[in-house]
Amino acid sequence: MKKVALINSVCTGSTGKIMGDIQRRANERGYETVSFFGRGNGFSNLECIKFNKNNSFYFNILYNFIFNRQGLQSKQETEFLLQKLEEFRPDIIHLHNIHGYYLNYQLLFNWINTSFKGKLIWTLHDCWAFTGHCAYFSYVNCKKWKKQCDPKCPMRHGYPYSFFIDTSQGEFELKKELFTNREDFEIVTPSNWLNELVKQSFLQNHHVQTINNGINLDVFKPYVDKDIKQKYGIPGNKNIILGVANIWEKRKGLDDFLELSRLLINENIVIILVGLSRTQKYLTKKYKNIIGIERTENVNELVKIYSLSDVFINLTKEDNYPTVNIESIACGTPVITYDTGGCKEQVISTTGYCCKKNTVEEVKNKVLEFINTDFKNRIFDNSGILSNFDANKSFDKYIKIYDRLLEK
Repeated sequence: MKKVALINSVCTGSTGKIMGDIQRRANERGYETVSFFGRGNGFSNLECIKFNKNNSFYFNILYNFIFNRQGLQSKQETEFLLQKLEEFRPDIIHLHNIHGYYLNYQLLFNWINTSFKGKLIWTLHDCWAFTGHCAYFSYVNCKKWKKQCDPKCPMRHGYPYSFFIDTSQGEFELKKELFTNREDFEIVTPSNWLNELVKQSFLQNHHVQTINNGINLDVFKPYVDKDIKQKYGIPGNKNIILGVANIWEKRKGLDDFLELSRLLINENIVIILVGLSRTQKYLTKKYKNIIGIERTENVNELVKIYSLSDVFINLTKEDNYPTVNIESIACGTPVITYDTGGCKEQVISTTGYCCKKNTVEEVKNKVLEFINTDFKNRIFDNSGILSNFDANKSFDKYIKIYDRLLEK
């Protein structure tokens, strides 16, 4: 039986869900699969192996904060992973995020480059693979990654978080050496935006193709539940703006949402923010037109909130192909988003608006326009457009890559 090993930092969140869905589809097509991960809980109904420990994860964070060496610790844990890979003997290794304080990528790629005889595919969910430090750089308009990152990294204090030492030049050179040593592997990007960036990086000699992230259209669809308003204390006579993030870090635009709330304070509008930490939820209580909701893994509840809302707002400053946009569209709620990453590949004139200036004032004006023209009730005939977001199509494209690689 053909075997596939998948590797990601987690089995949860957007990247973990994508890995699990691909694994499930591969199983259906006759592949034997195992997902290897480093943090959190595994899949309940899929074969998976956790190879890192919580204390190692926290040590990695502390070590990187001081010495800026993310991805170069966890040697013992990575050696255990390599042992399990040797035992499983996969025909294909499918990498996802190999950053995230859980894996020694130097050990992994040394083994891949010298000992692994199978095929390799790597789905890039961000830009980390071809920079000397960061996962995203457009926020600061950095272009050093195209030639050579240097010791003056403008994103040194961003993820992966460090404070004292700048090692971006050395890490850039190490990644370039490791990731270009073997040229016969495939790279997949979820957006054309990231695809074009890869082609400008030291990974440009690899075969790169775009497979958009998809969603389950049997789950994400309009669903009216009036009780959801009572549960979260949402006023019945207010128009609803929604924002959702897995983690509300700075680049996700929480500060812009707070500014938007000030600009809309005199309007008949309430802003719902889903995914806040307990601290963030407490801090937003002073904004009378904001209702904060902590992170939920209850997808059905999220569908109800999407469906309830009049407009979904995405103020992320940096992103790849955010699934929250297409989840909202699938639930019949139009999207207003900043023009970042692959957002313009998702949001068109019949499903929402992709900003030109990326300012809060522009967003405010569009919000009022959408509400005053009842944009939601005249949104697209979604049958044709939504087929582009069907996750099954995305998974089938991955299986086609698997099949093609094993035919060589």
